[in-house]
Amino acid sequence: MHSEALALYIHWPFCVSKCPYCDFNSHVREQVDQARWRDALLADLAHEAAVGPKRPLTSIFFGGGTPSLMPPATVAALLEAAERQWGFASGIEITLEANPSSVEAARFADLAAAGVNRVSLGLQALDDRALHFLGRAHDVAEGLAALDIAQSVFERVTFDLIYARPGQSIEAWEAELARALGFGTGHLSLYQLTIEPGTRFATLAAKGQLPPVDPDHAADLFELTRSRTQAAGLPAYETSNHARPGEESRHNLTYWRYGDYLGIGPGAHGRRHGCATVRHRKPENWLSGIDTTSHGIAEQEQLAPMVQAREALVMGLRLKEGVRWDRIAPALNGESVERLSRHGLIERSADRLRVRSAGVLLLDAILAEIAA
Repeated sequence: MHSEALALYIHWPFCVSKCPYCDFNSHVREQVDQARWRDALLADLAHEAAVGPKRPLTSIFFGGGTPSLMPPATVAALLEAAERQWGFASGIEITLEANPSSVEAARFADLAAAGVNRVSLGLQALDDRALHFLGRAHDVAEGLAALDIAQSVFERVTFDLIYARPGQSIEAWEAELARALGFGTGHLSLYQLTIEPGTRFATLAAKGQLPPVDPDHAADLFELTRSRTQAAGLPAYETSNHARPGEESRHNLTYWRYGDYLGIGPGAHGRRHGCATVRHRKPENWLSGIDTTSHGIAEQEQLAPMVQAREALVMGLRLKEGVRWDRIAPALNGESVERLSRHGLIERSADRLRVRSAGVLLLDAILAEIAA
């Protein structure tokens, strides 16, 4: 059952270089007290085990700044503690996020030996000029070398690409996507470039130096992406994620299906038994919390049923399978649901609501329309 899923997210906040997408640029560190951080993460984990659900973990995800530079011994210690506290479900997915650099790739074998069985690589582009524009430190050759090593040591590999970049033609994206599909990974995350507040791109856009992509062109690129991945045997199972059947991200599916997930480490969010948790964002504040209370929680709130229904709606409609009706019924405007159903944009079955193909590009507008 989807509701049986239990995920653990472990956030490692430190980066080794600045990144236009990273929320933790102030946390660039050359040196980290590894023993202190290992012990603090173990304490945070023990707290979640004491107060959270008591069923086996179905997935673990190491994310954040540069988690692939976390010592393999720390990874192993966290996995050992997690298995001792909750137990592991059969076929547990243990993912680590990594930048595709030669420094990080050199550690892949040790991380696999520590228990990681899936890696998510931030390739982001297969064009050196695009990587420079995106502010990435690696070039295509270094990224593909890291991908090759990852595929040799991990059971499962996924990587992401960003498209709808300024000036990117349909033909250029089609060629880049075909090359990406040719590497044979079972999962791809393919995102359209978005302008997030507070990033270098937002500054450039405000100055008129980064013109927005024409919506019709972006729609054409999106449709091309879905068509090519479907033909290659990696259909879209979520708005931006594509996988061979059985290789969908079990961890992210827990989020999208609004299952329980536990978050530890600075800035980590969690949802357990309808309670939202947020850890201290700044590493120093998080460590102080560990020292004084044995956990890093800054805020926790029992969410009202309506809030839970709205969150389940927003997350679940991203999935091709849709979302269970009983999870979202309180958050719906029934009249709007019926109207959009008649227009062929959404579909209600006996127990689910999902967005039809004609509505995928209108998801934000659909959510705004049907929310009570």
